[in-house]
Amino acid sequence: MPKIPPGPMKITALAAGFLMASLDTTVMQVAGATIQERLHASLSQLTWAVDGYVLTFAALLMLAGGLANRVGARRVYMWGMGIFGVASLASALAPGIEVLIGARLLQGAGAALFMPSSLALLVRAFPDARERIKVLGVWSAIVSSSMALGPTAGGIMVGAFGWRSIFLINVPIGIAGMLLTRRHIAGAGGDARPLAAPGHGAVIVLLAGISFALIEGPQLGWAAAPVIGAVAAAALAAVLLIGREYRTDNQVMPWTLFRRARFTGANAVGFLFNAAFYGSLFVIGLYVQHARGASPLQAGLEILPLTIFIPFSNIAFARISVRVAAGPLLTVPLVVAGAASLALVALSPSTPYWMLAVALGLTSIAGGIISPAMTAAMVDATGTRHANTAGSILNANRQIGSLIGIASIGAVLAGSPDWTAGAALSFLLVGAAYLAAALIAWRLIHLPERREATAAAGGDRVESFVRGGEPDLALAEVADHGDQTLG
Repeated sequence: MPKIPPGPMKITALAAGFLMASLDTTVMQVAGATIQERLHASLSQLTWAVDGYVLTFAALLMLAGGLANRVGARRVYMWGMGIFGVASLASALAPGIEVLIGARLLQGAGAALFMPSSLALLVRAFPDARERIKVLGVWSAIVSSSMALGPTAGGIMVGAFGWRSIFLINVPIGIAGMLLTRRHIAGAGGDARPLAAPGHGAVIVLLAGISFALIEGPQLGWAAAPVIGAVAAAALAAVLLIGREYRTDNQVMPWTLFRRARFTGANAVGFLFNAAFYGSLFVIGLYVQHARGASPLQAGLEILPLTIFIPFSNIAFARISVRVAAGPLLTVPLVVAGAASLALVALSPSTPYWMLAVALGLTSIAGGIISPAMTAAMVDATGTRHANTAGSILNANRQIGSLIGIASIGAVLAGSPDWTAGAALSFLLVGAAYLAAALIAWRLIHLPERREATAAAGGDRVESFVRGGEPDLALAEVADHGDQTLG
């Protein structure tokens, strides 16, 4: 029997974690309605089951990156895979929604551990620059494909094997990934860099307080004591975080980077884009099943236009970015996504599916360009010297955007008289977020780019993100802190 070369085994080992995390982000959008019905869950409980994963993932992401630097990326990757596998098994066996929510919170913690480490390990596993560029291309294809096929795969699994199968499948994948990592991925020592644990603790309290208020507010009442208490806790955590960051050199993030307009713009766009995209993914999965009567399989197929074009747009970006700067590459697709989302405000029970599919497809095409363009804008704003830290900040902001977007859409749906009205209002919010991001991209990214281009006229201007294979090399620089693509 021929021996498999080590290269594919390394890619498989490190793609396993990312594949699980990406699928679990999207398949829940299809399984949500079935889980809500079978576990007799309220909408707020379902929102916790979806958003709880994103909460711990977003809150622990930067802490996990620092932990990987301290004790070694492979060790943290293995810890994360183990926790994620155990949490997936607990999710599959959950007897009630409360247990599922707890298991999902644990899943997010596991994903936060292995996600920042996976791409960093991949980059180190292929030290040759040319080979690394090819591997990163394969990696990007895996990322985009798992995102694109997630809803359909979830629909097939829920329809054929039940909702528990979407979690149970993670167990053998996780075990295989851990065994392959142990055998094929070399470990690396950490350093003595201290962790900013108090600051990260404040971030956790801040995000948890905001999430609780948004998710429970519609059900308990916005003036209810627990909701007010959550808002107060979040505000206090924000004050303590700001005070600590001002006094210490061991900060959660280097705030001086935000003095650069394009860096601030890229992070604001990342936050709003993820809030809009994942908010729309959350609402569309519930809408087509509750309002249009789709089965889980039908829902997976009907959601497909929102994700299927992303890999093709990624390829288009690589070609277009050679000639067009990041500012316009962000602004125009954001406007397209915003207009497509606002078109869905007119949803009614008689709206034909093809109109829904066209709007979702345009959003998918735009999203496949927006995601790499914002990373390109961030790298161009900071240079390769700060790319690692900047990538970590951008990815954390995007996950926080997903968290807030899903929670906000959950609040809108909970306060709406029916699913059609809730979906229409949700898409109004989503469209506004896309257009706000377009305005920010124009003012904070495009206009500074144009001013710098004018100032550099007559001289050579180096653009770190638009020449040949350099987008992949920039990604390799960012990889040490786990910046990913759309997820």
